[in-house]
Amino acid sequence: MTNQTSGLPADLAGWLAHLDTLHPVEIDLTLERVKQVYERLNLTLSGTVITVAGTNGKGSTCAAVEQIALYLDKKVGVYSSPHLLDYRERVRVDGHMLSEQAHCDAFAKVEAARVGKESKEGQDGQNDEVTLTTFEFGTLAALCLFAEQELDVLILEVGLGGRLDAVNVVEPDLAVLTYIGLDHQDWLGETREEIALEKAGILRQGGKAVIGDTEPPITLIDEVERLGVEAWWQNRDFQMIQNELNCWEWHHGDKHLVGMPQPSIPRMNIGTALAVADMLGWELDNSLAQHVCRNTHLPGRFQIISQQPLTVLDVAHNPQATEYLKYKLMPIVRGNLHLVVGMLSDKDAKSSLQPFIDLGARWYIAPLPTPRSTDPQVLAEQLPGSEKVKLCESVAQAYEMAQKAAFDDDCILVFGSFFTVADVLRNRK
Repeated sequence: MTNQTSGLPADLAGWLAHLDTLHPVEIDLTLERVKQVYERLNLTLSGTVITVAGTNGKGSTCAAVEQIALYLDKKVGVYSSPHLLDYRERVRVDGHMLSEQAHCDAFAKVEAARVGKESKEGQDGQNDEVTLTTFEFGTLAALCLFAEQELDVLILEVGLGGRLDAVNVVEPDLAVLTYIGLDHQDWLGETREEIALEKAGILRQGGKAVIGDTEPPITLIDEVERLGVEAWWQNRDFQMIQNELNCWEWHHGDKHLVGMPQPSIPRMNIGTALAVADMLGWELDNSLAQHVCRNTHLPGRFQIISQQPLTVLDVAHNPQATEYLKYKLMPIVRGNLHLVVGMLSDKDAKSSLQPFIDLGARWYIAPLPTPRSTDPQVLAEQLPGSEKVKLCESVAQAYEMAQKAAFDDDCILVFGSFFTVADVLRNRK
């Protein structure tokens, strides 16, 4: 829908459709165009800025830091991506989404800056229009929304890489790097060492950083040293340790936080978030740590939506994430395992599916509602011939078939992509 008086979209759906027309490709890693529009916007962001990059664990680390800030009565904004069901999930202020109208107003501000309306006067009709990808446009709109708030803390999750990601136009007070694995190799490099250098692009000369990766690539270590960054490293400077009471403790120097229950997100990301708070000088105690473990949840991250049969949704889509998913899932599986899977074509499908091979599982493989989807037949060919595979026409059909085949004590696991999980959430009864 378009606003007839201004020529601009009139609602959020219209804006999202408009954004898809502004750039010929979905991903165009460069900061120059984003910087140009960001400077035209002339935004003032308040509060401490935390930028989070990594392959796995970014979203859950952001959510854990958000919970810490909320516990301490700090006004906190979070930008993360992608979303599952509602675009507004990408921007949270004090744990809540903002209105569609607020997003539309922010989009209008970015559009005015993008086409150069405010800079054309006196330039002899010079064309100042800048092309932006959907993610770049959305990132700038999120920053507009945050600039309207008096925030104490602003947490920005990098979308892809770090060095050339749109989020990197903002100068962070603290950079956070979670686990670095093999993903998006076409854009970031073929090895962990190459990818780590791209992620390390969020670091600043003489700045501060928390490194959550327990096995950081040597290139990241070298880059931290080269830039003179004050960095705290997981398992060197701070640790998560399980005690004899089956509770977790967080140690950093002489600081010990105890009595933490098993969190729903990976423990290492809880440890990273606590280190972030500690580096920023926030007051930590046992009650806070226990609260964060109990209250940090993200949809689509080991999300249990049914007990009979046990049904788990997880957006895991790369080898490290699916290996962790298997580690977490198998102790609670009692009956047969039913796997509903759809993946994007730029993912390492063979390695990502490997953890669930030879478990006697039944596979239901489906295409995703995007041109980037892997064809189900291609995905099935990544599995040995001994696996029991059904090719489906959609994720909804695959999930329905798994439900019909599963007994009450079986387990249905939906994984492979945000699209896969979103389709189940959207269509479940």
